[in-house]
Amino acid sequence: MRSTPVGIAMLNDERPHVWEQNNPVNRQVVNQWADIIRRKVANTDGSAPEVVVADDIITSTRKAQQVGEQLRRAGCRSVIMCYNVWNFPFLVWPFLNSVGPDVPVLSLSNNNGQYPGNVGLLATDGALRQAGVRTHRIVGQMDDPETQAHVADWVRAAQAVTTIRNEVHGLYGGHSMGMETGYWHLTPTLKSLGVTARQVDQLWLVKVMENEVDEADVEEGLAWLEGLLGDRLLYDGRMLTPETLKTQLRLYLAMNMVNEEKGFDFCGLKGQRELTEHVCLGDVAEMLMNDPYDWRGEKESVVCATEADANAAVTMQLLKYVTGGLPALFMDVRLYHPDRDLWDWCNSGNHASWYAARSFEPAENFEKVTFHPALEFYFKAGGASVEFDAAAGPMTFARLGLWDEKPFMAILPGQAVELPPEESQELKDQTDPTWPHVWAKLECSFEEFLNVFPCNHVQGVPGDRVRALTMLCEMAGIKPVVLGRDHLPPIWEMMD
Repeated sequence: MRSTPVGIAMLNDERPHVWEQNNPVNRQVVNQWADIIRRKVANTDGSAPEVVVADDIITSTRKAQQVGEQLRRAGCRSVIMCYNVWNFPFLVWPFLNSVGPDVPVLSLSNNNGQYPGNVGLLATDGALRQAGVRTHRIVGQMDDPETQAHVADWVRAAQAVTTIRNEVHGLYGGHSMGMETGYWHLTPTLKSLGVTARQVDQLWLVKVMENEVDEADVEEGLAWLEGLLGDRLLYDGRMLTPETLKTQLRLYLAMNMVNEEKGFDFCGLKGQRELTEHVCLGDVAEMLMNDPYDWRGEKESVVCATEADANAAVTMQLLKYVTGGLPALFMDVRLYHPDRDLWDWCNSGNHASWYAARSFEPAENFEKVTFHPALEFYFKAGGASVEFDAAAGPMTFARLGLWDEKPFMAILPGQAVELPPEESQELKDQTDPTWPHVWAKLECSFEEFLNVFPCNHVQGVPGDRVRALTMLCEMAGIKPVVLGRDHLPPIWEMMD
């Protein structure tokens, strides 16, 4: 998975009789934090961001410039400034100005009485903030698990912001059915995250499907799905046949090929109405794009948002980076059951099969998956709809939105819950029993959700990612709106 290097440096006292005495322990602190980050921020594919440790502790203007140049040449896109002792605060400027502008900055200090690291942090970080530099602060002992988790969340947030910054979103077909909340809002997205989009007509995919896809590869994919699903592959001889399913596999392979050709890091597929009425339903292709495997083995999950919802795609890409590479869910906000305080979130397409059991073994997930014939009422070209209940566990749901062209992110802690089979079927029959469902419990109330949420599509990932997403938003200049929990805004929002 793509990542960006993280730099770690420490400022010190400029008096030689001071730094000659304490620099050995300072170097030890910096190296220990680097090791902790390498362990705590490993990705699902086994990779981890490169951590670049400054060659010297900063004790003078020239050393500050040299260390900043070292981190800049190493390609560091974010910086952790460790504080273990008192330092001369003005040294931060020749250091950070040498690294370069607009890098996320974490000020990280011990909390013990032997050394005044907190004093150095507040003096130096205060100098940055009074000049308008947005920073984050963490104070705690290095061996404290909560402090380590907090630092790991910050690194994840910085990775998301700095990795997406130069990416390209492949927008296949434009926004679907006139859903303007899913439109690619160019200027606010570029200003906050730096990511851009290129729109390609869906006809391009159709022509690649017809002329460039390897049919032997399609047959292998069909055999793989038939073997995994067995009698849960509900061929009906009309909407869902081996041929319509192979068409969906051709679409999947074509998206992979065009993504590679055009340099798209993540994508969205319009589907309705051109593809769904004249080619095939996109559900299987979208599932496989988001899954961390296909019939050829393990692969990186590639975000693909259904209905070409661009704000959903960006949200999903950020969630993917925050989790270290896990697939992100895309759901319709379909139905609320007030008697159960339960949301039924379902959508044709886009649920990675990984969520059926949260396993990296395809067979474990597909044991819980059924392929149904596509609903002819909506999807005349046919193909399979993917159906399962998402596995239970903690979740964080989120969505980027705009208020008067200003970006914000709704962040919703909650969980996916498991229902007894009879109850699940009863509730699915009230919406659509052939689609995938997430039974969602939120920490916020229905009224709070309804008052704030920006659109009809919601995204999500496993675990409690509220802190990481909040810091991500603060780095990017996006307003975090956390529902169901208290959130202390940073000083720059208070001043606004």
